[in-house]
Amino acid sequence: MSIQNLEKYLPDNTLPYLKNWFSEYYIHIKITRDRHSKLGDYRKLADRSHEITINSTLAPQLFFFVLTHELAHLIAFEKYGRRISPHGVEWKDTFRKMLLESLEVYEQDLRPIITRFSRSPKANFMSSPELVRYFHIGKEGDDLQFMEELKKGDSFIYRDEKYLLEGLIKKNYLCRNLVTGRQYSFKPLARVKKCS
Repeated sequence: MSIQNLEKYLPDNTLPYLKNWFSEYYIHIKITRDRHSKLGDYRKLADRSHEITINSTLAPQLFFFVLTHELAHLIAFEKYGRRISPHGVEWKDTFRKMLLESLEVYEQDLRPIITRFSRSPKANFMSSPELVRYFHIGKEGDDLQFMEELKKGDSFIYRDEKYLLEGLIKKNYLCRNLVTGRQYSFKPLARVKKCS
């Protein structure tokens, strides 16, 4: 996919950054269906080219954020070698610089959140409560809420299965599947549908 074909998924004024970051590399970008397990992915292919996949359902600013995350993997591996940790110091430094360099792409109210996040970038988007909350604001017709908003004894539906919130384990919530009886740990920012 060419950079120009990506425009419909991206915020305005991102192409100069992408052209700068892409310039030295041959990259296959695949836009995928919505995946619950990840927002994006990076791999180096056998022919020495690179592949990045990104969920098609992401809002433009989140799409750009995830693309920047995945490009930081590519650039860090190319600069420091394949033996570095995928989310280690080299990747964090690379991602931080890219985020701050492209800060003006983001909406005014998102910029302070990105700036705080860039101080110590996380490997997983869900590990940044501020970002998760920001990108779930304003979802019209969305009847989901964050796990942390429920109380002990509340029942909820997650991926078409019904659960009961039993308590807290460290920072996560201990819940029981009401069909199987098995217990599961849910993160505070998991999005669930509370049962009435």
